[in-house]
Amino acid sequence: MNKEDETLLREVIGEDVTSSDSYNIRKNGKLVERKVNPNINIVTKEDNSGIDIYVKENTLFGTVNIPVIITESGLTDVVYNDFHIGKNANIIIVAGCGITNNGHWDARHDGIHRFYLEEGAKVKYIERHCGLGVGDGKRILNPVTEINMKKASYMVMDTTQIKGVDDTIRTTKANLESDATLIVTEKILTSKDQVAKTNFIVELNGENASTHVTSRSVATEKSYQEFVSNVTGNTKSYAHVECDAIIKEEGQVKAVPEIFAKNVEANLVHEAAIGKIAGEQLMKLMSLGLTEKEAEEVIIEGFLK
Repeated sequence: MNKEDETLLREVIGEDVTSSDSYNIRKNGKLVERKVNPNINIVTKEDNSGIDIYVKENTLFGTVNIPVIITESGLTDVVYNDFHIGKNANIIIVAGCGITNNGHWDARHDGIHRFYLEEGAKVKYIERHCGLGVGDGKRILNPVTEINMKKASYMVMDTTQIKGVDDTIRTTKANLESDATLIVTEKILTSKDQVAKTNFIVELNGENASTHVTSRSVATEKSYQEFVSNVTGNTKSYAHVECDAIIKEEGQVKAVPEIFAKNVEANLVHEAAIGKIAGEQLMKLMSLGLTEKEAEEVIIEGFLK
């Protein structure tokens, strides 16, 4: 680990990764450092690339950091991480990947994360992605998240694509049993000719299962974003999906909603709004002495918070 690695880690985690109760740091496809404790164990898979994270039942306010960084141009890294969250545990998990590509070949990370929440378990899952470097090779990230939630479990998923990712396909699949709740917030910023596609597939299988999905995106220059949601209510359930996007220059955003009620008591709602920055917002900030560019940056930063 060098200074550049530490900078990249902070972009992904937002803090010193080693301050966590437990952590697993992966660089260029290999384990760098790991810490476990009596309530949270991390085990290397024997039959695949990746790890199993085991959280004991009734664990309260534990934290796990599992960042991945790639600094090698031309590398493709695929990892399978499974999270086994015990009954009534309450845990914070911080993950994500940062790629620094200073070369001419594409660097890519495919992270497949599978969550198994037992009854009454609570998880806050924070995932950040970014790309850095001066090379003309692409920075490619394709995160897949599969969530299985048992009765009365609760999960908050907060994902952010900060900057510098050239191509990404982001897929989230979830199955909810009775009284389970899933809240997802996604924030994506694209520029240049970058492409970002998001797929949400949620099955509300148990009575009173609920989900709230919010996507906020900004597409600038010639970048393209696509948001696809597919929520199915198989019983008495509730879903609210909203997609809000700002486009600048030649940016494009496409929203494709699909909600499927298979039960008369399934209450499913989808909202989408795509547009440019409101003129009155710009004028108000510019009246305070900001240039138009500075005012736009302030508005975009607030929008993606």
